[in-house]
Amino acid sequence: MNMDMLEDKDIQKMKEVFPTKEDLKQAFSEHITKEMEVFPIKEDIEDLKQDITGLREPVQALTVSVDRLVKAVENLRQEYFAIKSQIDRHEKWIHQIAEKLGIKLEY
Repeated sequence: MNMDMLEDKDIQKMKEVFPTKEDLKQAFSEHITKEMEVFPIKEDIEDLKQDITGLREPVQALTVSVDRLVKAVENLRQEYFAIKSQIDRHEKWIHQIAEKLGIKLEY
């Protein structure tokens, strides 16, 4: 007998140690199934696109509302400074009048 030849018992031992073609197919199939659960599928991506598209209009409406609010606040700020300036001027005039008339103003 040639020493380089494998015997049936050697082949049987190898079958017990090494995975078979079916074992590899099963392991690969399980791995792919697990990976598919992790990565988004086409339907998930389409749903996400629809959600984003649906948010576009409310975001634009909010942007317009915020712009209007900023403009209103700016208008109020300008009006406040105009009124404050007018009050300061009136207060100065009142003090000048009181001084000319000899009236002491108390706070």
